[in-house]
Amino acid sequence: MPEFGVSEGCSGSSDDDGASDGVEIRGRWHIVWRNVILMSLLHLGAFYSLFLIPKAHPFTWIWSYMCFMFTALGITAGAHRLWSHRSYKAKLPLRIFLAVANSMAFQNDIFEWCRDHRAHHKYSETDADPHNAKRGFFFAHIGWLFVLKHRDVIEKGKRLDVSDLLADPVVVFQRKYYKISVVVMCFLLPTLVPWFFWGESMWNSYFLASILRYTISLNAAWLVNSAAHMYGNQPYDKNINPRENQFVTIGAIGEGFHNFHHTFPFDYSASEFGIRLNPTTCFIDLMCWLGLASNRKKASPEMIMARRLKTGDGST
Repeated sequence: MPEFGVSEGCSGSSDDDGASDGVEIRGRWHIVWRNVILMSLLHLGAFYSLFLIPKAHPFTWIWSYMCFMFTALGITAGAHRLWSHRSYKAKLPLRIFLAVANSMAFQNDIFEWCRDHRAHHKYSETDADPHNAKRGFFFAHIGWLFVLKHRDVIEKGKRLDVSDLLADPVVVFQRKYYKISVVVMCFLLPTLVPWFFWGESMWNSYFLASILRYTISLNAAWLVNSAAHMYGNQPYDKNINPRENQFVTIGAIGEGFHNFHHTFPFDYSASEFGIRLNPTTCFIDLMCWLGLASNRKKASPEMIMARRLKTGDGST
């Protein structure tokens, strides 16, 4: 699923084995120390932020949670279910809203996120999967951001059809202005609102609404790549790694029904159970009711039951 906003391996030190092209040589890991340092500082900042919570205004707590939900929708309803899987259609105002939310998420622009996510589905649990869970929990969760991409990720990723993404002016615009949009949406806006509207200190605003919120949202999303590929049951297909994980579902606002999602990736709800534990599905349904979304794709009950009986592990 989601990624970190700092590119992993855009540059690499030149050496004789060919690592200068910014990809991992088979059998060797090339650490991107910039990412290691930045992520370490980010998590240290988030840990420090916990001690500021009692000192902050209650409105700042509420605002930080609102930013978290907005951030999450930019990934779940936007980059994931809309642009990666085309599981529903969205009109221009909704696509703009989701692109802005996606910039607040700071997990790479929509185009890059979707390209890598399509590779994750097509080549799941192979070397062409950007966060291959067979390389261990740490790698699937965050370690894949600390090393250069495997050569197969680059080579096979180029074969994917991403013409639909390039045909969407919202995706193209966000990609063009991604860096400035991240500065504004991920850091400036979350920090300035509490300071301006209810007199919160800039220090508390920055660490709670920006740093802590951002770090939690990243880890909630990464758990889909790690925990939801390792822990849980497999009622739809026991022959693939992804699992149903309710803990991940809660943290990632509906994305933890992962065995279902990898079995039926076209389903807009990413779950058999509709709105149960699925705020993203509720949001998409609301957008349809408002006339801003349409054409929701859904696996039929008959299709789901047939797959359960054929490849499921017998769990419910």
